[in-house]
Amino acid sequence: MTTKDILTILKEENSSIDYDRYLKQLIYKKSSSNEKIAVFDVPNKFIAMYIKSKYTTVIQNCFESKENYTPIIEVRVTGERKTKKDIISENEKQNTSESTILNPSYTFDSFIVGSSNQMAYNASMAVASKPGILYNPLFIYGGTGLGKTHLLQAIGNTAIEEGKTIIYVTIEQFMNDFTFSIKNKNMDHFRAKYRNCDVLLIDDIQFLSGKEQTQEEFFHTFNELHNAKKQIIMTSDRLPSQIAGLVDRLKSRFEWGLTADIQIPGLETKIAIIEKKSELNGIVLTKDIINYIATNLDSSIREIEGVLIRINASASLLNQEINLEMVQALLKDTIKETKENIKLPNIIDIVARELNIKPSDIKSKKRTATVANARRIVIYLARDLTHNSMPDIAKFLGMKDHSSISHNIKKANELIEKDENFKLNIANLKNKIMNKEW
Repeated sequence: MTTKDILTILKEENSSIDYDRYLKQLIYKKSSSNEKIAVFDVPNKFIAMYIKSKYTTVIQNCFESKENYTPIIEVRVTGERKTKKDIISENEKQNTSESTILNPSYTFDSFIVGSSNQMAYNASMAVASKPGILYNPLFIYGGTGLGKTHLLQAIGNTAIEEGKTIIYVTIEQFMNDFTFSIKNKNMDHFRAKYRNCDVLLIDDIQFLSGKEQTQEEFFHTFNELHNAKKQIIMTSDRLPSQIAGLVDRLKSRFEWGLTADIQIPGLETKIAIIEKKSELNGIVLTKDIINYIATNLDSSIREIEGVLIRINASASLLNQEINLEMVQALLKDTIKETKENIKLPNIIDIVARELNIKPSDIKSKKRTATVANARRIVIYLARDLTHNSMPDIAKFLGMKDHSSISHNIKKANELIEKDENFKLNIANLKNKIMNKEW
């Protein structure tokens, strides 16, 4: 196969976001590959780790369907050189059933714990220490990109260190394997793969919705593993009871153990996440840059990782210095799109709620210190987070003209420079608005 052949298959079978951001960077090195090993080059180690952790099985299926062999998948950074012997040796060291590959950076030590994810973290730690005994199954749910996969793979990495056999797949990969096995009349191999492991890790179980035949197979796989006291951990973007198109007997089994949620992180946790991921990946960011990223992106950790990849790539490939201006330019389009979704009433609702005053007071003629402060904050955030002009904001708030808006923005900027508490309050409110907590 050629790079074009592989990318054509991957583009058809995967999300356009992951394809455009990661998969299309793959270059198949046919001269360095054979039936045992398929070698790919990518621009940097972040893309390499992401593809290894999520798409190894998918790429293997490309070869299995087109070439009738299943090689070890090696994704390396362009210019990196390893012998085939080294690759096989490394694969054997981290060998798990059916060559499941986890991201080695997804550990409990590298996971930032805050009030938003404390329960899920503690439950995952407990399961990792006693797999098959405590909380079986463990069901972790929450919004996209909040760290569910990190915890899932942290459990897997811990199990590997203890010599356990693990399988880590997305439910999409499970379904693809199932379909492929039926098509090729190889269900014995499929069942051996998924039922003879110590720990089964399934990501994005909600996509099992409506897949009746796959649900039937997963039901029996679940029962086999649970009866054998093997650990099952699943992630989802919602509770089992909220997954439409999922049969009741699976919903009930998913709730046999423990369900733990991950919520949107607060600003402090988000800053800590950016600091930790930058440190782990050797990216030096100033405090101003970290704060800018934290307050101008939503709380998807996956999006934060994507931004760090882009920053590092721009710095290394274009020989650019990492400074605030560079980061602002990189995030310009992302922030523009976010601003289009934020409306003035949303800002008033959040500010009023957080400062414990009525929304109507902010638009009134009241001039008490509390109301004036809230109004100033709304004006500052409205100008910063929306495309509204100063006359637009003045009209919405019932103020005389845009000069009052300009004065309040100037005063807010002065307070941000001088008053750390005011600055922190602005940052926290901005985080809540960016996360659409209205």
